[in-house]
Amino acid sequence: MQGEGPSAGRRCGFLRLGGCNLSCHWCDTPYTWDWKGTSDEGRAYDPRVELTSRKPSDVLHELLAMDVDLIVISGGEPLKQQKRILPLVRELRNRGISVEVETNGTVVPDDELIDLGIRFNVSPKLSHAGDPEHRRIKPAALRKLATTPAVAFKFVCRSHDDLDEVAELAQNLGIGPVWIMPEGKNVTDISRHLGDLSDEVVRRNWNLSTRLHVLAWGEKRGV
Repeated sequence: MQGEGPSAGRRCGFLRLGGCNLSCHWCDTPYTWDWKGTSDEGRAYDPRVELTSRKPSDVLHELLAMDVDLIVISGGEPLKQQKRILPLVRELRNRGISVEVETNGTVVPDDELIDLGIRFNVSPKLSHAGDPEHRRIKPAALRKLATTPAVAFKFVCRSHDDLDEVAELAQNLGIGPVWIMPEGKNVTDISRHLGDLSDEVVRRNWNLSTRLHVLAWGEKRGV
């Protein structure tokens, strides 16, 4: 089930890729990149356990067996492997299956990938994520993503200061549409941040997203 953004609530299959060029301390999937234990979770994961090299044809077979009309490619940072996933995405689209790519917006997408008509769910990281701005904000990549036919810019927020940071980025870079999602790995934190932000999000004429998968299943890791 897609838990976030414009397609929230829609039945889908997930393809999760390993490796990330950022290190958000509150990341809810540190097992995809945190080999040193630097996230809030404080646990170092073993890439030899967490990551598996797969052929696109094998991945395609498993995704088709899910019998869904939407595939969400997540990470890590999927666009670090965009050349590798291109044949897979092309075959999915040829079969009429919608594809969404969850990206942190730091990698310029290839035109070949854009031309396949996929949705990019772009989640630029704000200062509270912990990485310096020059690592997490890449204007050229964000501007290119903003020109793609189907795109949503989804920001993880906790406070009104975060919303001010979003507004500055949106204005300076000309990116949108904007979706605001409360930060949190559990129902309590998500509900608190959602309540704190919702009125102001409406006032700013932005879109609001919760995290359905956390509300439904808590912090339980999917299989």
